[in-house]
Amino acid sequence: MKHCGTQTLETGRLLLRRLTVDDCEMMYNNWASDPEVARFVRWNAHRSWSETAELLNEWEKHYPDPAYYQWGITDKRSTVLFGSISIFPATEMTAGWHLNTERLGAQWDVGYALGRKWWDHGYATEALCAVRDYWFGTVGGQWLAACHANENVASGAVLQKAGFVYDHDVTDHKFDGTPVPCRAYRCVKE
Repeated sequence: MKHCGTQTLETGRLLLRRLTVDDCEMMYNNWASDPEVARFVRWNAHRSWSETAELLNEWEKHYPDPAYYQWGITDKRSTVLFGSISIFPATEMTAGWHLNTERLGAQWDVGYALGRKWWDHGYATEALCAVRDYWFGTVGGQWLAACHANENVASGAVLQKAGFVYDHDVTDHKFDGTPVPCRAYRCVKE
C-alpha cells in the first residue's frame, strides 16, 4: 500500500474534503448533536459546539499523516456539510474473518455518519463508493471491513450497495465500553 492521506474526492453530487475547526457549526447542527445519529455509531451525541470543535481540532492535527483518512461529506452545489466518512486501522474485531487476512494484509475499517435530513437519498452509498475506489485504486489497499449495529438495517443496505458482503456476527463496543451486537462486512479488491 502507498498511503496518500485524505485527498479531496468528488462524485456526481458530493465533495469529500478535509474538515477544519471552521466546520464546527455545520457538523454540530447537522449531525453530531443528534442522538438519533449517535444511536448507531461509537460516539455519543455532542452536548456543545465546543465538544465538536475539540474533535475537529484533533482531526485537523492528523491530516499531515499519510495514513490518516477522514473526510467531511458536502453537497457539491450548496457546499453544506452534512456528514463524515473515515477509514481507520482496525484495533478490534480483527479475528473471525472468512478470508485470508494474512495474504490480503492488515484490516482497515470504514465508518460514516450522516445527518438525518440526508438519510435515504443515496448519499452514504455515493460517499462510500468514492472512498472505497480511492482505497483500492490510489492507496492500493486489498480489502476493507465495516460493521453496523444489528438494529441499523439501513447501514447494511448501504454497505451491500457499495459491494460489501456480510461475513460474520460480532460484538463491537461504543467508546464508553457499551457492547453493541453488530454484523461485520468485507469488501475485497477485484
